[in-house]
This record gives sequence, C-alpha cells and structure tokens, in this order.
Amino acid sequence: MICSRRPRKETPLDRLRDRVLFETAYVCGARASEVCGLYVEDLDLRLDDEHVRIHGKGGSVRTVLLDDRGYVTLLKLYLARAGYTAGPLFRASINGRGGPLSYDAAHHRWQGYCAQAGVEIDIHQLRHAHATELINAGVSIEAVRRRLGHASTETTQLYALLDDKVADAEIRAARRRRDRATS
Repeated sequence: MICSRRPRKETPLDRLRDRVLFETAYVCGARASEVCGLYVEDLDLRLDDEHVRIHGKGGSVRTVLLDDRGYVTLLKLYLARAGYTAGPLFRASINGRGGPLSYDAAHHRWQGYCAQAGVEIDIHQLRHAHATELINAGVSIEAVRRRLGHASTETTQLYALLDDKVADAEIRAARRRRDRATS
C-alpha cells in the first residue's frame, strides 16, 4: 500500500520515507521509536559491511548488520532523493526539513496504510515477525537477543514463536536421529 521496493520516480518523498521507515523497523528488528530516532550519522553504508547504530532503551546502543541488499538499495535511493547527508533520517513532512518524525506520527501513518490494506497489524509486530523469521531460519536465540537489544534471552523467547512446519521438521529430524541410534 505504501510503495514498492522499486518506487517510481514520481513516488512522493513522504511515501518513500514511510516505506524505508517501516522496512527499517522490520529489517533491523527495531522498535518504531528507535527507528524514528535514527540519524543519517548512525548509518555505515560501506559496501558489503552496511550497519546501523540503534539507540535503544536505557541509553543502550547496538550495531545491527543491514544484510538485505534490496533494503540497502532502497535506503540509498531514499537518502539520494531526500538529499540527506546529516541529521534525522526520517523527518516530518514539513517540506522535508522538519525535525525527526515522531513515534505518534509514524504510528498514525502505519495505521492508515493498514486500513487501506484492510489488515489489523500493530507496528510492533514488525519486530516480532523479524525475530520469528530469524529463529525459524536457525539463528541462535543469543544472536537474536543481541540484534533486538534485549537484556535477557527470556524476553527474546517471547518473540521466538516457531512456525508449525519448522517445529514439525525439528521433531521429525530428532526422531530420525533417535531411530538411527537405536537401530
């Protein structure tokens, strides 16, 4: 509903900003408030080592690998179109020169896009989906904990709901190992 990963040249900057904003939340497993607080200076876009520094709860700072090539391309396009070289990464729409986009503004825009799409998804579910995707891909709970900026793995485990197919595959593999060991 926002715009594609390959936006047309006539896509308004605020829609492109929104796409990059919400995709940043998903790709980084970040809280919406953390994403709204990003600055261009938090990005390190050196080829094949792209990272973002995320300022989390309690003054913590974590570095997150930007490992999605399509996302990095979209982010670079957004920066080029906006002409941003410093300052807030996601700015209020006041001529693109406003201060950082507020959480409330981002949340309101998210709800509008969800209403247009006819879905009810909370913005925080982007973070949950990212964590679940990583766990289902076999990433350790400790690595996911670090990526999300959690203090303990117990918190991360709440996000790590295994897909039924993944759980079934693990159970089948364990049974096959057991059966081979007893044969």
